[in-house]
Amino acid sequence: MRNQLSGLTTETKNKQSEDLDLLSTFDIVRLMNEEDKKVAYCVEKELPAIARAIDIIAECLQNGGRLFYFGAGTSGRLGLLDAAECPPTFGTDPALVQGVIAGGVEAVVKAIEGAEDLAHLGQEDVLAHGVREGDAVVGIAASGRTPYVKGALEEAGRLKAKIISLSCNPAAEINEGVDASINVVVGPEVVTGSTRLKAATAQKMVLNMITTTCMVRLGKVYKNLMVNVQITNEKLKERAKQIVAEAAQVPPEEAEQLLAQANGDAKLAIVMKKTALAREESVRLLEQYKGNIRPIMEGHVSR
Repeated sequence: MRNQLSGLTTETKNKQSEDLDLLSTFDIVRLMNEEDKKVAYCVEKELPAIARAIDIIAECLQNGGRLFYFGAGTSGRLGLLDAAECPPTFGTDPALVQGVIAGGVEAVVKAIEGAEDLAHLGQEDVLAHGVREGDAVVGIAASGRTPYVKGALEEAGRLKAKIISLSCNPAAEINEGVDASINVVVGPEVVTGSTRLKAATAQKMVLNMITTTCMVRLGKVYKNLMVNVQITNEKLKERAKQIVAEAAQVPPEEAEQLLAQANGDAKLAIVMKKTALAREESVRLLEQYKGNIRPIMEGHVSR
């Protein structure tokens, strides 16, 4: 293992933090902040690769496929987090974007580090979650060599799913045979090898880009408004009202009434106002345009 890790960028020592344990609290957080500033620039270098990966994933989703994240430890938790945030933000079915972590759900709150060392567990999890041709699978591993992730990608590829790797090392092992690879090289961590720091921040940024852009491509965002938001609490109820008011260009009071008529569906409320159609007719129109309200709002509607 030592020889395997010694050549990894994520395992090298950061010269700026060699005396970390001697620094004052302020100097520690200042140093961490300086290192964190570098992350966005490292992500910027990978934007073409990120865009290629998103195009592949979006095409899968547009054709009825699903998106799966497979990872271990922090990488796995980040995948689960990104997947969990899609239903309330974009109104997606929980099955559309799924996160899978080595060791199962228990590993979310309790480290089960040994699970990441077994490639066959990744293969088994791919089969257990029913990954199939037409799906997209993203393997997340800061080191780029996690056996669990390698096993998951290999099995998903065998099943003819589209496979994408996300790592923080150049020429990562998990890149082998993938349809697209993303390697955000953030350099040595403030605490040597602690990839929950810069590497995790980079991964979170990339995952945000993947799902947000895919949802835009699927028509779940109008302009920059999350018109598919699900009203599950008072904050989101107020947000939905603001979204309808802005998109439909009506006062908040009327937006609230429209939402009530649309049973809390912001997108439907907007279409009802724009077209002056009844609820049932507006539902059919949305179905006709696969939920994309842009052509409806611009009047490019064929009936």
